[in-house]
Amino acid sequence: QVQLVESGGGLVQPGGSLRLTCTASGNIGVIYDMNWYRQAPGKQRDLVASITAGGATNYANSVKGRFTISRDYAKNTVNLQMNSLKPEDTAVYYCNADVSGRGMNPYNYWGQGTQVTVSS
Repeated sequence: QVQLVESGGGLVQPGGSLRLTCTASGNIGVIYDMNWYRQAPGKQRDLVASITAGGATNYANSVKGRFTISRDYAKNTVNLQMNSLKPEDTAVYYCNADVSGRGMNPYNYWGQGTQVTVSS
């Protein structure tokens, strides 16, 4: 079993910054893609940013130039640096990753989510 735990959410004023971190733990063999999704009240869960095992990144158009995704391979973590935050960035942010346990096939895991609120 693999667990993903997010941290770093909170309340920030428009124009401010936050850094989210997601740490994977448990029976980890290989971590493939790591992703950040977000879900605002009454809306669907959308992909915000992703990073492959090789370090290639992809961003939603709405966050390009403001958010940066990165990985620490030694610590099994993925980070999301969020700058120039806007009220429309308010959502619950979820970590997501494809992970294979030792000797097992890959499986898709989700974290429990962390709230980000951008408001003055």
